[in-house]
This record gives sequence, C-alpha cells and structure tokens, in this order.
Amino acid sequence: MKLGYQTNTWGGVVGHPAGVTSIKDLYYLANGSTEEALKDIAEVGYKGFEMFDGNLMEFKDRKEEFRALLNRYSLDFIGVYTGGNFIFPDILEEELLKIEEVAALASELGAQHLVIGGGAIRTNGILESDYADLGNALNRVVVIAEKYNLIPSYHPHLGTNVEAPDQLDKLMALTTINLCPDTAHIEAGGGNPVEVIKKYADRIKYIHFKDYYNGEFLPLGEGHQKFDQMIQVLDGIGYDEWLTVELDSYNDPKKGAEISFNFLLSFETANKS
Repeated sequence: MKLGYQTNTWGGVVGHPAGVTSIKDLYYLANGSTEEALKDIAEVGYKGFEMFDGNLMEFKDRKEEFRALLNRYSLDFIGVYTGGNFIFPDILEEELLKIEEVAALASELGAQHLVIGGGAIRTNGILESDYADLGNALNRVVVIAEKYNLIPSYHPHLGTNVEAPDQLDKLMALTTINLCPDTAHIEAGGGNPVEVIKKYADRIKYIHFKDYYNGEFLPLGEGHQKFDQMIQVLDGIGYDEWLTVELDSYNDPKKGAEISFNFLLSFETANKS
C-alpha cells in the first residue's frame, strides 16, 4: 500500500468564515501553511497527501505554485476532502456547484480521489427521509466525480447523521458511492472498524487510518485500534491503493506524522521477516 497523510494537522480543522452566509464558500479549512505541511510530510517519508477543499481553493489562481510544490517535495496529490449538508433541497444545488468547482480544480491539479463528508443533523433530530435525500445527493456527487475522472468516496464522521453502524448501513443501501472508512470516527460512533472494512470491502477504494482511545484521536499505535487486523483484511482483498493517515490536531504535527509512519513501517518490516 502507498502511504499518504492529510494536511489538516497543520493548523487544525476550521471552516471558511464566508460560509456562514454563502454556501458557495462553505469550505473545510486547515488554518496552517500548506507548504510547511507538504515539506514535513515529504521529510517523514510519505509519498502523497490529501487536503481540505478550502486549502485547495486557495490555489485556484496559483496553479503553477501548487504544481511547483508537488515537484519540490516529490509528492502525489491523492485527493481532496469536501462536504455538505445534503438534506436541505433549497441549498443542495449550491452545495453541488461548490463541489463541482472543487472537483474540477482537484482533477486539473492531478488528484485521484474526491472524499465527501456530511449529512446534516436537524435541530429537532434526524428524519428518516434524510437518508434517502443524502443518498440521492451522494449519487449526484458520484456523477460529478466521474465527470472529472475522480474516485468518489463517502467518509462517515461524528456530527453528521451517519455516525453509528446502523446509520452507515442505512445510507450505503441508498447510494452507489464508495466508502472511505475513517477508522477512528467509526469506532467513536460505536462501530467496529475491522468489521466495517470486511462488510464493505468491495466498496473501499480509499481509506483513512486514525487511532483512538478514551474519546481522543491519536497517532497510530498510541490508541487501541486493531490495525494489524485491518491490514490483514485489506491484504486479503488485494487492496493496493493509498492508505492515508489523518489526525485532526497534534501539538507537533510533524512528530505526529513520524509516529504514525514508523508504526506502519513496523508492519512492513514484520511482513518481510
């Protein structure tokens, strides 16, 4: 498997303030330096990176600068993470237009994957119809992604209407999109990441590893996730794609990336011995 890292650890996860009043500007954003993140990721030894849509759109009029960063640090642009509410008909078209703009730029700059989060929780709770609406919206995202030769995957996330295992099962039956498991978010939502990977093996084209313990997201090996079993399942299905490590925040982002990288190298060393 090829190892990548998400740039969001550098600066932490925020959102673009313009999105409060403008759906077209409602981006995820890491409030740090993309160049510093890429430099550290490359120095640790990862071969690729994923980034948020807001950080990608900062390069909309600076495409050559972005390409120069890829060349300088010899990194592959794995993919971009974006999302939406997806259950409110009045804003859905704006959300999809935003995602299409992100997909077009990501494709032009060499990305392979379009990772989607979302599915809003209403103030008064989730309606059963929200899952059908989310599934239909994600099917439209699939069409957008394929238009730009990107591989679309849905990423379950805390704070959305797809946290728990039964919610994930409900959604996956209503959409054709691939699944990008985030192992820590799956556990935090009450699921078993190993079983989710087994269950949806034929729909996994991309995966996020993140460790978890006692309500905290951690570098790999510092929590209690069963990565040995996950890797065994992935090897068993012949998965040979990107494995991207994600960590929302860490006091020393580069150190966190090193801890996870060395942890993954230990599996490679064990397999060779």
